Amino acid sequence: MTQRIWNFSAGPAVMPECVLEEARENLLSLGTTGIGIMEHSHRGKAFLKVYEETEALCREVGSIPANYKVLFLQGGASLQFAMVPMNFLSPAATADYLVTGAWAEKARDEAQRFGNVHAACTSQDENYSYIPAACQFSANPAYVHYTSNNTIFGTQYATEPTPPTEAPLICDASSDIFSRPLDITKYGLIYAGAQKNLGPSGVTLVIIREDLIERGSKELPAMLQYRTHAKNDSMYNTPPTFAIYVVGLVLKWIQAQGGLPAIAARNERKAGKLYAYLEQSRLFKPTAAPDSR
Repeated sequence: MTQRIWNFSAGPAVMPECVLEEARENLLSLGTTGIGIMEHSHRGKAFLKVYEETEALCREVGSIPANYKVLFLQGGASLQFAMVPMNFLSPAATADYLVTGAWAEKARDEAQRFGNVHAACTSQDENYSYIPAACQFSANPAYVHYTSNNTIFGTQYATEPTPPTEAPLICDASSDIFSRPLDITKYGLIYAGAQKNLGPSGVTLVIIREDLIERGSKELPAMLQYRTHAKNDSMYNTPPTFAIYVVGLVLKWIQAQGGLPAIAARNERKAGKLYAYLEQSRLFKPTAAPDSR
């Protein structure tokens, strides 16, 4: 085998070698089925078992309560930029967006197609190098959307913002999902492309509180309604079966490392080493403010 090299790609990103090895073993035959994992019908017993195990692992690793649905969708976070406002933002309503980076910008811009959007805070004035300390929310926003970690600029929310009134908190967690413990109950919806932390590209994890599912517009095409995917356990159309399978392997690996607290400690050590070097370097200069990393 060709020697593996260090890979610092943001996503698709490096995965645990044991995950890759197990996936390789099941490419030709999933267990003793005689059929490779990529060839199994998504409605067959073998893959349904894989799906159920992956969802159960996701709930266990992420401490996801029973009143939340776990969906495995397609289209990446970029499709969620549109699905969120399409479902939850009426033309007369206002959604609040916390604009702290390029991906937050894209989410805001997409939402503006469907209703009023208010930038509750932004750090664009300093090239997104910090997380704003305070927000000016609308009086009654339909929801509050933020990006928990900004891949390009290296900033991260230390804790989730607190929306006003009962506005659902919606989070793009693509670049830090399951990198640390989080309190799911504070969110109405969390979405994350898998390719940075959970597995290969092609599958998007959506965690949505059940009461929000029926709040979405029924006038949308079926594929763009969360209720469609919730009622069909993410199998309204053929799901990305191989990607879901690999997500399950990664979740098993996270469990074996000690769960999210252990993963968070591991990430803190890695980030600490990196920033310690950057701070003393005469060649490189960190762009993210120390209290926003």
